[in-house]
Amino acid sequence: MRLAGRFAEFSAQLAMGNLPQPVIEKARACVLNGYGIALGSHPTPFFGVAERAALAMDGERPDGATLLGSGRRSTVAGAALANAALFHGRAQEDTCGVAHFGAILLPLLTALVERGEGRMEDFLPALVAGYEVGGALESAYSARTTAAGLRASPLYGTIAAAAATARLWRLSVERTAAALSNAASFTGGILQSFGDGTDEWRYQVGMAGRNGLAAATLAANGSVSAAGAFEGHAGFTRAFVRAECDADAIAGGLGRDWSLLKVTFKPYPVCALNQTPVRASLLLRERLGDRMDGLRGLRVYLNPTVVGYAGMDKEGPFQSVSGTLMSTQFCVATTLLHGAPTIARMADFDDAAVKGLIPRITLHADESLGLLACRLEADTGNGEPPSILRMDTDHTEYSYDRARVSTLVRGIGEETGVAQRAYDRIERFAAALPDADLDDVLAAFKEIQTAR
Repeated sequence: MRLAGRFAEFSAQLAMGNLPQPVIEKARACVLNGYGIALGSHPTPFFGVAERAALAMDGERPDGATLLGSGRRSTVAGAALANAALFHGRAQEDTCGVAHFGAILLPLLTALVERGEGRMEDFLPALVAGYEVGGALESAYSARTTAAGLRASPLYGTIAAAAATARLWRLSVERTAAALSNAASFTGGILQSFGDGTDEWRYQVGMAGRNGLAAATLAANGSVSAAGAFEGHAGFTRAFVRAECDADAIAGGLGRDWSLLKVTFKPYPVCALNQTPVRASLLLRERLGDRMDGLRGLRVYLNPTVVGYAGMDKEGPFQSVSGTLMSTQFCVATTLLHGAPTIARMADFDDAAVKGLIPRITLHADESLGLLACRLEADTGNGEPPSILRMDTDHTEYSYDRARVSTLVRGIGEETGVAQRAYDRIERFAAALPDADLDDVLAAFKEIQTAR
């Protein structure tokens, strides 16, 4: 059987009764984080842009899916686009490898269930299907596709969205395989917006959800789709990865090497690859104290993939938070000067002290460091040796349980003025899955509709 079929067999059989308890619990944490970050993203402008675009394309529908930032209604596809921009607003969504599946899958599944196009009992298995199918491809190929300028979230997220939708709808194995094959034809997404500091990436996640929905809808309505969409001579792997598809290796990990268990969360509103540099900078700030004024130079050593990632090694000028949250120099400089970064600090493009410090911060590649590790070497003058701080962090450092996610999102709510009762509702929803009530989620988001 081809890879699309093997993915389909795996995802179609997922149910609450055969999912390991750690996977179920991690999925609940992802649900809580996704909704919680979206609530705290209400001051960001990206939902408004995406909402206007969704309404222009799909129109307002009185009986449609809720646009969570405003309370207006549109199609499921429109809600997937607009709401994903809200989930992605702080850039603090969950991360699976280098892909952000939660910001794609949760808006889409929420809209489908609200519209009666899926049962709540299937919500969590559908979410798991998306993470596992998308995560299997991301794990196998993202190192090569990212280096080629392709962004993992839309590239693998479109396929994840098709898998999740097919599972929510309980499509047959044959029709699920067709949905995945369609998604392989509809996927893509480049990284240049990170390099230019612009906002296209904010909307890529919503487009991945829309395209995955289209892929599953076509399959449900009888599309004839390529069985060899992944491993064929002109298939996904040859086209995007420029390699042969090892279907046995990818499919062999399904149900054993759970992608969900590798999902990480972000304590700060910066790129996932800048989380450890920020944490290291907070420690260095405390260590240097008054000697910060004498900081002559700071060398930041990172994994070569991080240094080469679009937008990371950039001194400015900046015109958008999309640029500052990617720039390691900006993230480190604002942290050293002001402490833990906030959205307001990340949007202060004209901070004279930050602009003055950035030229003294240089990035260097070090193959001995893992993807999420970091080493700082600070020169403070006066003949003192460099102050060296190394953090050999891996994904386990950011793999929070639900209690820690609760603390994280509630803290963001305090920063952004979201009523704590909104978090009570989404916590109740996550804890009750699969017997949850979507009205809890919709009521939680009414709090930010009033705030906005």
